[in-house]
Amino acid sequence: MTTASARTVATQPRRPLRQPWRAVTGLLALGLALGAMGCGAKKKEITELQRKEADFLVADANFAMNMRDWARAESGLTKATGLVPDNGVYWTSLGSMRVRLGNKSGAKQAYLGALKAYENAAAADKTKADVEPWLKQVYVLALLGRVEEGRALLGKIGGRFPGNRNVRVFIEGKQFDTMIADPLFKQAAL
Repeated sequence: MTTASARTVATQPRRPLRQPWRAVTGLLALGLALGAMGCGAKKKEITELQRKEADFLVADANFAMNMRDWARAESGLTKATGLVPDNGVYWTSLGSMRVRLGNKSGAKQAYLGALKAYENAAAADKTKADVEPWLKQVYVLALLGRVEEGRALLGKIGGRFPGNRNVRVFIEGKQFDTMIADPLFKQAAL
């Protein structure tokens, strides 16, 4: 394009759109098409670096607990669960720390985060043979004060994993009752 033709194009007045609704409809259609193709919100992938950073924060939180610096421990665990929300152990520790600090509503939210993490882990188990996320759900339900719901889930687990030694020992040994009667458990429970 020459300089003269560039000036001509630049100085020509723009014509108004004859049907402006067509432009709006076209943009809406484009947005819907992109959304349908998966350009919307996706599940956030947790990187290995984030997992390592969360491990470091939890190690620091454990050190803070040994030093009886509960606020520092709670802060580190909060950051760790923000980085790695699929780790139920981090959520459970955070809930326990918040109970210790007297923050019952925060503890409840942390325990619910743990329950969600364990439910997701159980659902993601391709082999359908890993009993740990199921038993941990029972534990967290008891921490939340939903003891009867925990007992009911334990009964379902017994039916789902009839040959599993850990489940049999847990049920036949009445470990659920022993667990909820433990003074340390009662300190962390809501």
